[in-house]
Amino acid sequence: MYKALVCCRAGMGSSMLLKIKADQVIKENNFPIQTEHGNLDSLVGFSGDLVITMEDLADELKNQVPYALGIRNIVDKAEMKEKIEAFLKSKE
Repeated sequence: MYKALVCCRAGMGSSMLLKIKADQVIKENNFPIQTEHGNLDSLVGFSGDLVITMEDLADELKNQVPYALGIRNIVDKAEMKEKIEAFLKSKE
């Protein structure tokens, strides 16, 4: 089971919607990922495998976290599924 932090800069509306959509995609596809929600401060001490965030923030985090997954459109489940599958494939 992989551990993912779903976050944005403030940890308010956009990341909560992102977490809801990510959880839907994870459940629908039986992906072995457990999510938690937070903001950038949540990265301190985060020992998980994956950060799911907005695309611009993912670019900034690439060298700071094990794997940064950037989403362009929060409500696009197909985009999220494709990017989560790429993460899982990178772990094979």
